[in-house]
Amino acid sequence: MTEQQLEQNVRLGKSDVWVPPMGTGCWQWGDRMFWGFGRGYSDNEVKESFDISLTSGINFFDTAEVYGNGTSERLLGMFAAQANQKLVIATKFMPFPWRLLPSTLPHAMERSLKRLQMRKIDLYQIHMAMPPMPVQFWVKELAGIVHRDLCSAVGVSNYNASQTRRAAAVLAAEGIPLASNQVEYSLLDRGIERNGTLDICQELGVTVIAYSPLAKGVLTGKYTPENIPPGVRGRQYNPAYLRRVQPLIRLMRDIGHAHDGKSPAQVSLNWLICKGTIPIPGAKNGRQAKENMGALGWRLTEDEVNALDEASKDF
Repeated sequence: MTEQQLEQNVRLGKSDVWVPPMGTGCWQWGDRMFWGFGRGYSDNEVKESFDISLTSGINFFDTAEVYGNGTSERLLGMFAAQANQKLVIATKFMPFPWRLLPSTLPHAMERSLKRLQMRKIDLYQIHMAMPPMPVQFWVKELAGIVHRDLCSAVGVSNYNASQTRRAAAVLAAEGIPLASNQVEYSLLDRGIERNGTLDICQELGVTVIAYSPLAKGVLTGKYTPENIPPGVRGRQYNPAYLRRVQPLIRLMRDIGHAHDGKSPAQVSLNWLICKGTIPIPGAKNGRQAKENMGALGWRLTEDEVNALDEASKDF
C-alpha cells in the first residue's frame, strides 16, 4: 500500500476497525445463478482478483453466508489463510423468515467463521431487515456476539433511515456503535440520498458501504443498447435503459480523459469516494480488480462531482 493510500484509510463508524477507501465485494465469488460462476470464470480467476487487490493495498473484503451458498466465504477463507498480511473481513447474516430463534444468528456466525477459517470477524452485518422479526430482535443478537468477542464491529445492510436509527439505538444501549450500513449506491441508484438513509448515517456517524457501485457493470461503459448484459442483468438493464445511460457514460469518459485517461468505472468509484462512502466493487478476475484499483490515488474536482450529480439525477 502506498503512503498516499495509507493516509486515506478510514474508520468504520465509531468502531476500532479501519479500512482502505475502497474494498472488494465478493458476491461474484461462487454465485452461479446471477453471475455465472463456473461458466467463463472459476476459482483461479477469483484468486487473481484477490491477489491483485492485496498487492494494490486493498485488504478489505466483503462477503456473505448466502453468496454462492457459502462458496464465497470458503474461497475467501482459503485465500486469506495463504496471505501473509492482515486482512479486514466482513460477512453477513441473512434473517430468513424461517429463522425464528435468537440463537440462529450466533450459530450462523459460527458456520461463517468455520468457512472463513477465522476465530474472529472484523465486521459482522445483518444482510437486510426481513419480516417477521422486528429490527431490534436481530440487532440485539449482534450485541451478543460483540460481547463474546467474535467480531470487532457490527453493521447492517439494506436498512432504511428509520431502521438504521432503531438499530443504532439498540446497540447504543449495549455500549456498542453501529459501524456501517451497506446499501446499494451508485450514479444510477442514488435512492439513499432521497429517502433520508444517507442523512441519518451521516448524523449518527455510521459509515456507508456502497455495494453494486458500478450498477452491475453498466457504469463500466461496456454495455450498450446493442450489447446488453447477459442473464438476469439483461432484463434489468434493457436496451431502452441503456440508451438513456449513454450521455452519462460519455460525460464520465470526458472527465476521465482529464485525469490521465481514467475509465468510466474508475470515475464512478471515485465519485462514491468523494461522497464519503466506501465502494466495494466486485471483480471476477485480475483484470477487473486492476481496473477497480485505478479509482484510487486521485480525486475528482468539486465541479466534476457536481456535473456527475446533475447528469445522473434522473436515475
